[in-house]
Amino acid sequence: MAVENVLKLAQENNIEWFDFRFVDLSGRAHHISLPASEVDEDTFVNGVAFDGSSIPGFRGIEESDMVMMPDPESVFIDAFTAHPTLNIMCNIFTPDGERYERDPRGIAEKAEEYLQTSGVGTAAFFAPESEFFIFDDVRYQSDVNVSSYSVDSNEAFWNTNRTEDGGNLGFKIRKKGGYVPVAPVDSQQDIRSEMCRLLEEAGLRIERHHHEVATAGQAEINFRFDTLKLTADNLMKYKYIVHNTAQQYGKTATFMPKPLFGDNGSGMHVHQSIFDGDTPLFYEKGAYANLSEMALHYLGGILYHAPALIALTNPSTNSFKRLVPGYEAPVNLVFSKGNRSAAVRIPIASVTPKGCRIEFRTPDSTANPYLAFSAMLMAGLDGIKKKMDPRELGYGPFDKNIYELPEEDKVGIRSVPASLEEALDELEKDFDFLLEGDVFTADFIQNYISFKRAEAKDVAIRVHPHEFSLYYDC
Repeated sequence: MAVENVLKLAQENNIEWFDFRFVDLSGRAHHISLPASEVDEDTFVNGVAFDGSSIPGFRGIEESDMVMMPDPESVFIDAFTAHPTLNIMCNIFTPDGERYERDPRGIAEKAEEYLQTSGVGTAAFFAPESEFFIFDDVRYQSDVNVSSYSVDSNEAFWNTNRTEDGGNLGFKIRKKGGYVPVAPVDSQQDIRSEMCRLLEEAGLRIERHHHEVATAGQAEINFRFDTLKLTADNLMKYKYIVHNTAQQYGKTATFMPKPLFGDNGSGMHVHQSIFDGDTPLFYEKGAYANLSEMALHYLGGILYHAPALIALTNPSTNSFKRLVPGYEAPVNLVFSKGNRSAAVRIPIASVTPKGCRIEFRTPDSTANPYLAFSAMLMAGLDGIKKKMDPRELGYGPFDKNIYELPEEDKVGIRSVPASLEEALDELEKDFDFLLEGDVFTADFIQNYISFKRAEAKDVAIRVHPHEFSLYYDC
């Protein structure tokens, strides 16, 4: 959308505020609002100043001045503000007009530019399946003398005997029993539908929504694929709208990968493919799962670099509470058609040539989408460049349920790192593929590793509530 059209949209909708947004290393959005009377075409040329030193992992206090440069293609009207507001995603620049190398959205732009100059294709398409929980209550505390959390949901199995006003009406969801039941077992049809309505108003094309496997309000909404940066933008809109719609309903939503012990966690399975103009490059009729050699090399790159990739696609300590065998967790670094126990699945149901794609099932929504999608693309392009054949590298195909294989048949199957620290170790050893085309920089990688190591250390040294159960009577 041209700048003049943005200003026209604002005028036609009586917009009072322009909300300029950017994303930090962790994938959290930040914003500064300007009155509509202060925004004109020059704003899109000069940008909006902010203090980079107040954003964790960005800049030191001695070089804190930074500039948000608004992207007129990213605008959407905010559905939650009392005063009409237009939201705009921004890229980050230094005061001298240089693109800031630690800006996640800028990295996504460079990844797309690198694809186009590589000669492989013109566009990479991404479609994340971002799962989340909708709870009725959440409480947590972490201090010197206390560490605790508690979540609750009216539809959770642990509430079958709870006394409620008017009596307990039953229809609770059993553990691992939440996959697509109808009402009244699925109690969240209306809230998900409202989320979908608002997502469509914000420009996303919704394909479907449903209850997911876990008890206590696990949900999934699928939106249409798009190019890398636009899909990352859409995922930021998605999380914003899910969080705020839940708040309006008197509930709370979380994309935390493993908020419940002993039930399925929330992942972000990422579908991806490459096109050359209108021509899909991942399709070859009659081949295994109708997958082209290029697609095989791409997924070969994903699986080869997966231990390092996971530091960017599963970047929280909680991520690794989900990445354990069982619970449909994709911990096995192999590929397969239609097999959900593999880290890379090739969907085969109702797939057309243009819909032929790979699905990397390991990521979760604590990932910064700009960084995660960019890193996956760079790993895949490295696989194409080096013709990494996953069959020759021992990555499959494995068309059996790997969880149920005898131990002798699992020999040689690599697993994901067991912790964030291990994933960061792998990234430290294997990041050259990310530096191609200056998409990522060595400075960014080292800064990111330091930032995440501090986070992991902070969690590791804290007393865990379960330790009292294990050791208090020693």
